[in-house]
Amino acid sequence: MGFGFASLIASPVIARLISGIGISNTFYLLGAVYFVIMFLSSIYLSPPPKDWKPEGMREENDKNEKQTKDLAQLTANEAVKTIRFWALWTMLFINVTCGIAIISVASPMAQDIAGLSAGAAATMVGIMGLFNGFGRIGWASVSDYIGRPNVYTTFFVLQTVAFLLLPNVTNAFFFQLLVYVILTCYGGGFASIPAYIGDLFGTKQLGAIHGYILTAWAAAGLVGPLVVSWIRESTNSYSLTLYIFTGAFVVALSISLLIRINIRNIRKDSGQSHVPS
Repeated sequence: MGFGFASLIASPVIARLISGIGISNTFYLLGAVYFVIMFLSSIYLSPPPKDWKPEGMREENDKNEKQTKDLAQLTANEAVKTIRFWALWTMLFINVTCGIAIISVASPMAQDIAGLSAGAAATMVGIMGLFNGFGRIGWASVSDYIGRPNVYTTFFVLQTVAFLLLPNVTNAFFFQLLVYVILTCYGGGFASIPAYIGDLFGTKQLGAIHGYILTAWAAAGLVGPLVVSWIRESTNSYSLTLYIFTGAFVVALSISLLIRINIRNIRKDSGQSHVPS
């Protein structure tokens, strides 16, 4: 959630710093501030004592609580050889590619399609950070109740509809509403993926597997803005870009449904009756 809210807070601060002290000095100042914050945080943060548990937690609750068994306990190198790893990677890649693309052109697109003024579009971009942040904690919380597969399927259904509607929505309110929905799904995809990894590969090397999966984020950071800018320059319209991304979400939706078959087959082979919903 901090990641999403940071853009809401930092963007206007950085803009004022650049106008006040210049780009180079802004980097120097921010670097110094970040260093101090990270250094002090590293001193404060430490692992809890061995066998520590939060106050009020009772041993009998631990023994009686029914736990959902992970699908497997794989190392990172074992995980990357599975179909479900690449299914997760592709779903995250598509979700982030389209989300970053929207973020990168949100202001001019809002002015071009919905007729927002430059000031209103800038305000919308600021509020997008709020929905990015709340989407992370909101969707991650929902995933604990309905399951990660259902959450990711929901992401792609919502965004398929949103991207299909965006080129034709000239009403400023509904245009912004669709953008905010997309941003909640963008943030929620990041927040839900670690738990999804734990469900599918266990916690044996969750950190390393998460690192491998996040290469999808790095790749999407290159592809998203480049694609949307290139198509915009070639066609002088955002409509084709949005329709292409709609097709990408249809692919992601199909993958989110097919991965359930892989999970079900593994559960069946291992004799586990529970299938994540």
